[in-house]
Amino acid sequence: DGTRKWLLRMDDGNEIETVYIPEDDRGTLCVSSQVGCTLTCRFCHTGTMKLVRNLDPAEIVGQVMLARDCIGEWPSPQDGRMLSNIVLMGMGEPLYNFENVKKAMQIVMDHEGIALSRRRITLSTSGVVPMIRRTGEEIGVALAISLHAVRDEVRDILVPLNKKYPIAELLEACRTYPGASNARRVTFEYTMLRDVNDSVADAKELVRLLGGIHAKVNVIPFNPWPGAPYECSTDAQIDKFVTVLNNAGYASPVRTPRGRDIGAACGQLKSESQRIRRTQTGFAPGPAAPAPGVVLPGAAA
Repeated sequence: DGTRKWLLRMDDGNEIETVYIPEDDRGTLCVSSQVGCTLTCRFCHTGTMKLVRNLDPAEIVGQVMLARDCIGEWPSPQDGRMLSNIVLMGMGEPLYNFENVKKAMQIVMDHEGIALSRRRITLSTSGVVPMIRRTGEEIGVALAISLHAVRDEVRDILVPLNKKYPIAELLEACRTYPGASNARRVTFEYTMLRDVNDSVADAKELVRLLGGIHAKVNVIPFNPWPGAPYECSTDAQIDKFVTVLNNAGYASPVRTPRGRDIGAACGQLKSESQRIRRTQTGFAPGPAAPAPGVVLPGAAA
């Protein structure tokens, strides 16, 4: 489907992944903010990895520069951009690396830098509530929330961070997010898990919870991975869920899985590349990892 994934080796030998998703009217780069992740979300394969360290600003911006180089995008002011949007939805929790993410995005947005509008950058968080307002005030990019459940007892399992910052606190932070408006809505990401969070009752509760928030909902079919404890909701159930949201006036597109065949879809980053390398070489990632920019076999769809 044109999706490209790069496995990048840092100077210290640690690895991250970056994904480019081309579409007819835009090109989106999914950027990582940490090596590994500390959140252990149950439905996310990336979350099975331990956190190694934060990425520094150069390593975050470097993902953008490498992608632009690989796709041949160095436009003049008159040319359209092949890479028009950035989403901080790769490996890691961006708000647990706030200062470095902030510096990196300032470079990306600077007119003497990459000059990408803040309206074309979206930061996704699992709900680090104390940092959400600072994100709006100091970075000023669009906000996305990895919600995935409408009841604390379910979200406590899916997104363990919820035990520290429950749904009510998270949504209150969204209601007061600086710059949020009908033209600049907060995006709520909701992965559809069969018989877990996908009922019509769940959809109705989501509508109730979002009251007073300028919001849209990205409905995400679950991307399977080996050993995953969940299954994707059926198409029929997803349709029922979305109908409730649409009837309540919320834009709720169903995200078309992109890069699923190369382990580049939502929740699949890095771990699939480790599996491929073990299969092909018999070794896990280590000092002999590829140099930056090298694409593992099968890493372009």
